[in-house]
Order: sequence, then structure tokens, then C-alpha cells
Amino acid sequence: MTARVLARCALLAAIGTVVVLLFALGDGGLQVVLIGFLELVVWAAGVWWFLAHRGVLRVVGAVLAIAAPVALVVLFARHDLWPTALLLVLCSGVALALGRTALRRARPTRAKPATAAARPQRAVLIMNPKSGGGKVGRFGLVERAERLGARVVLLDPAVHADVTALAREAVAGGADLLGVAGGDGTQALVAAVAAEHGLPFLVIAAGTRNHFAMDLGLDRSDPSRCLDALTDGEELRIDLGDVAGRPFVNTVSFGVYADVVQRPEYRDAKAGTALNLLPDLLVGEGVRRVDTLIDGGATPALSAQQALLVSNNPYGSPDDLESGGRRSRLDSGLLGVTAIRVEGAAQAAELAVRGSQATGLTVLTAHRVEVTSEEPEIPVAVDGEALRMPTPVVCTLRPGALRVLVPRDRPGVVPVAPRMDWRQLITLAFSHGTQASGPGSGQSSGPTDGRQPRA
Repeated sequence: MTARVLARCALLAAIGTVVVLLFALGDGGLQVVLIGFLELVVWAAGVWWFLAHRGVLRVVGAVLAIAAPVALVVLFARHDLWPTALLLVLCSGVALALGRTALRRARPTRAKPATAAARPQRAVLIMNPKSGGGKVGRFGLVERAERLGARVVLLDPAVHADVTALAREAVAGGADLLGVAGGDGTQALVAAVAAEHGLPFLVIAAGTRNHFAMDLGLDRSDPSRCLDALTDGEELRIDLGDVAGRPFVNTVSFGVYADVVQRPEYRDAKAGTALNLLPDLLVGEGVRRVDTLIDGGATPALSAQQALLVSNNPYGSPDDLESGGRRSRLDSGLLGVTAIRVEGAAQAAELAVRGSQATGLTVLTAHRVEVTSEEPEIPVAVDGEALRMPTPVVCTLRPGALRVLVPRDRPGVVPVAPRMDWRQLITLAFSHGTQASGPGSGQSSGPTDGRQPRA
């Protein structure tokens, strides 16, 4: 009932947007739409030229990318169009917010509930003192963990450590829980050992971005709170990704990003390294395309993609800036797949205008992803770690393989908004049941609607 009411309110707001536009035609309503559309196209073309070229074209692109939004504001102010523009933005924003809320309520994610967990008696925690700029020391994680009865293995930053071997040694020594305070790449390696032996795994958000911890609903601002799970915790059963025999908890990247992170200078100068390499990787001699076979051919293949992201469970819709980088659940049993192929400024503009409906962007879900290339070995970024793997590279998922111990008191997961689908919204608004009956309703395919790729 609530979802139906919200859907009807969203449709009323959308109708209100059209009415405002019609009434404002004489006062510049059409100008607002046309100018806004053209400025968006110019901005997207400028960004593409800035990223994909060097020299004069890069300078022109930078000027356009900066000048387009500035010119938009100046034009609206000079011709007194800003009240109409503000009203249109407000009405359309309300319509989108209500619509996404209605679709989310009609199609709950239904993540499996946490279960009670016994207090570990022989917890072993591996900590990287350099991770996250020194969060282990800054938050006193070693001292607090030892006060709670855990044994801490502190890595030596000057010596390369085989964390998988350390985890196996801990298991052989009788550990009943493994944990990591470090980056997501280290988290994945130790998590695989925990899953192999059926032990619970503790995530301590001491990395730089802590995407895995964020999607588990943990407190990223204070990693010491993650240790509360040792005394007052509960257990989640989540999926664990596998790429060519190597575990991953977040993503596997192919194409442009994987090429960039291979460079040793990337760690210290991310933006500068990317800007220097992108022209060659997008349109120059260094272009590397990958082909993708989804579920053994059950879905049309994706060919010659510039960038491919395979994730452990789907991320939110790329149309939603707030939740597009989040996963509302980690137990759907599905891989998320996002593929991008942009050949020039025109396609970049289409991507900016149409979002997830653009021809250059494909978003879907899968159980198995096979990545091939003309080259026998390709760069791969696994949870941000730069690797090279022989082709074909196969990504799969181990549903429910990992037991994760989390604090009972934690911030929780931010609900992820589904992709805006007006046809499903209309169906929901005028349905007489308790739930939308459109495609994807009530299914556990994660937060991303699986849009089939174009042949």
C-alpha cells in the first residue's frame, strides 16, 4: 500500500513537471530545457576530449568542461530563467526520489538476517600498520584487540608478507576466528582461508576506502568499533567471489582501469598517471579491448569493451549518484557486470544524457563471466590489486561461503535505489495487489536491474 501511494505521488510530481513546462513555455520554459540539454552535451564532449586526447584538444576539452556549467548559470541569470529552471528541477527531483523509494519498497532486497554468534576464544587478527595511512596505530587497534583476548599478527611494512600463509599458520595453531585490519585485497586473501576452514571472519575497517566494510554496514570512521564484534557480535553469511582461483570481496576490473593500476607510479600520483595514460588507452596505440561471455552464452556476449567491472553482488544503479557505488546485499548469489564502450565525443554525450540506457553502457547480473582477449595474458585489477592473468579469465561466485562476524551495534547498510523504470512505476501505481508485478519484482537479483546487453 505504501509503495502504491508513493508511486502515485511520483506520477503526480512528474505530471507537475510537464504542467510547469507547458505553462512556462511563454516565460522561457522551452529555453530552459533546450539550453540545459545543449550544455550537458557540450560538457560531456569536453570531458571526453580532455580525457582521450593531448595537446590542443585536451585544452579545448578542459575549457568546454568548465565553461559549459558556468555559461548555463550566466544565461539563466541574465535572462531571468532561473526561477523556471529551479521549479523544473525541484518537481523532477521529487518525482525521481518518490519513484525510486516506491520501487525499493515494492521490491525489498531481502538480505538474509544475521544470526547469533558465540564469542571467539582464540581469535587471530592480522594487521597492516601502513594501511589507511596508519589507522592501526592511530586508533590503537593492537592494544584494544589484545585487551579483548585476540592475538595480533602485526605485519612488518619493510618485508613482503604472505598473508595467506600467515592465516593458514593461525588455523593450524587452533584459531577459531580470523580477522584483518587492512585493505580489501588483504581482506579477500584471508577471508578465503577462513571460508576454506569454515571459520568466522572479522573485517576491521582500517584500509583507505573500506568498500567491503561499508557494504557490511560497519563503522568506517572509527575502525576500533569493528572490534566490538569480539564480545557482542552476530554472524552474516555472504558470498565470496573467485577470479581464476583468486578470491575477491569487491570487484575485478578489466580494460582501462586495470591497465592504469599496473603502473608503479599510480600509487603515488593517481590522477596524473591516469591523465597521462588515458589518451593511449582510449583512442591511441595502447587500446586494449576485452570480450565477455556471460553464463556460458545464455546472454548475448559483450564484444570489444573498453572497461569491464565484475563485482561480488551487483552495485546500485549507475543513474543514482548516491547509491551507485554501494551494494545493499552481499548474499544474492549473483555477480554484477558493468561494461563500457565509448568511441568518441558523441557517445560520451549520449552516456551523460541517457545514463544507464545509453548504448555504450551495459549493466546486468550473471553467475559466470568469462573474459577473453586477443592477447594470451591481460592486466586485471582484483580489489584494487594490480595483477596479470592468462586468458580466458573466469569469474564466479561461491554463494554463502563466508561467515562474517559483525558488531551487533553498527551503522547498517544504506538502502540502494533501483534503476528508475517508469513502466514498472505506472504498473505499481495502478495495481491492486500488495506488490508490483513488473519484471524483477520480489526477486533476489540484488539492487541492480539486469538490463540485457545489446547484440
